Amino acid sequence: MHPPVTVRPVAKDDFDAWKPLWNGYNAFYGRSGATALPDDVSRTTWSRFFDAYEPVHALVAECEGRLLGLARYLFHRSTTQIQPVCYLQDLFTTEAARGRGVGRALIHAVHQRAVEMGCLRLYWHTHETNTKAMALYDQLADKSGFVVYRKAL
Repeated sequence: MHPPVTVRPVAKDDFDAWKPLWNGYNAFYGRSGATALPDDVSRTTWSRFFDAYEPVHALVAECEGRLLGLARYLFHRSTTQIQPVCYLQDLFTTEAARGRGVGRALIHAVHQRAVEMGCLRLYWHTHETNTKAMALYDQLADKSGFVVYRKAL
């Protein structure tokens, strides 16, 4: 039995504990070493969490004073409904925390915030090779069937 996990908004004094999670998330998706995010991108991302004019929000999962995971989400408009939509853009847990319900707790907390904001939809995507995470996601949401395309500018 593991001690309980608490999910809460990120606090300004969490940066030193948040940064390794952020680095782990980026490394998981191949953004490390020569392809690592520049530090100013990470610092700007961090500062947006505390800017009331930004639609970007962040949560952390904590257990016994240690951060085990992070979630970053944002609200945006949609052309198919009046209410806002919630996009869970980043979700990451430490390797040791996987399988302990940390990811589920973070998704649930984002879901609760989306409901509070009047959203009718929460969505996210992951890489097709992220099968461990998809096993959880398949329990919590429906696959949309959409394929993501992107073009660097």
